[in-house]
Amino acid sequence: MRSLDDFAVRKLAELDRTSLRRTLAESFRGEGPWVERERRRLLSFSCNDYLNLSHHPALKSAATAAIAQYGVGAGASRLVTGNHPLFRELEERLTRLKGTEAACVFGSGYLANAGIVPALAGAPDLIVIDELAHACLWAGTNLSRAKTLAFRHNDVAHARALLSENRARYHHALLITDGVFSMDGDLAPLQELGALCAAFDTWLMTDDAHGLGVIGNGRGSAFAAGGGAMVPLQMGTLSKAIGSYGGYLCASRAVIDLMKTRARTLIYSTALPPAMAAAAIAALTIIESEPELTAKPLAKARAFTSRLGLPEAQSPIVPLVLGEPEAALQASIKLAEQGFLVTPIRPPTVPIGTARLRFAFTALHPDEEIARLADAVRALIAFAPARQEIPKCPQSS
Repeated sequence: MRSLDDFAVRKLAELDRTSLRRTLAESFRGEGPWVERERRRLLSFSCNDYLNLSHHPALKSAATAAIAQYGVGAGASRLVTGNHPLFRELEERLTRLKGTEAACVFGSGYLANAGIVPALAGAPDLIVIDELAHACLWAGTNLSRAKTLAFRHNDVAHARALLSENRARYHHALLITDGVFSMDGDLAPLQELGALCAAFDTWLMTDDAHGLGVIGNGRGSAFAAGGGAMVPLQMGTLSKAIGSYGGYLCASRAVIDLMKTRARTLIYSTALPPAMAAAAIAALTIIESEPELTAKPLAKARAFTSRLGLPEAQSPIVPLVLGEPEAALQASIKLAEQGFLVTPIRPPTVPIGTARLRFAFTALHPDEEIARLADAVRALIAFAPARQEIPKCPQSS
């Protein structure tokens, strides 16, 4: 229909005018942090493969063996085709790592959050959510139809005020936050939030997508905060430090049994390919047995912030706010000219006026290249650490 194309063309023109149009750049990501793009070899600081496991021989071997034995696709949802033995093993391994009674694997992290939250909260219930929680947490929250209140980012006092004023009027309450925030790299105050939730009979749920494998000796953000028991709902992804694909929830046996019968994104979605489950199992073995590997991404990020005089990194993610989208685009281009791939992050992923470069550090980034990157960044933006403030990201991040 002509009106549909006219609509798309107008939207694209507006995005072009404001430097907000996105395009897919064909790239080849080989072993380690290197990328080939437009016939150039770039050192990528834009990938969440924090432990560089996606090309690890053990993961490749496990995945190919699973394909040879079980085929490529799962065929249907787990409730239709039956529970694959690899899923059972993967869930047992996640349960052990996270210190819970049980686990449930989903097709992706987004599917997990879009299914978990509505299965736990409905119209008679209350959800209190960090204003910067990831988009998929907000998607699940919006699908739940629960009364939703956002608290200021990492502001425990504000969350307490909201619960104090509203908790008594609702049947159940759920407090939702990222464990590690994807655009800012900071950690949620889980000890304080756990105590708050206990005081108000509220269930605490964390998205640990950027914590598993790199924070808390590899066990995630809840363990960096002192232990997993304070977080009864530990969600995460298998697509970042794990190097595979999929999502999960670790919780009590009763909660996991509820997910397997009520989470719509599990019931009505084709199961994860067996090869992805096999690769994730292999990755968990590495994470459990190589603590020195899990410590490297954060150490690399801290070497970068130290050289630039920035506040010490809390995770492998370091943001550098530049302001306008065009400024972030031009900075990314200049860094590419020096051999670095650092993707610009622009609205609506981050608030208007806070377009940024987001640096993601991995275990295999060479130390000398991190130093060269820091020097390139300093020269590029006439760096002044005392004036650097990191504005926070919206729910669309």
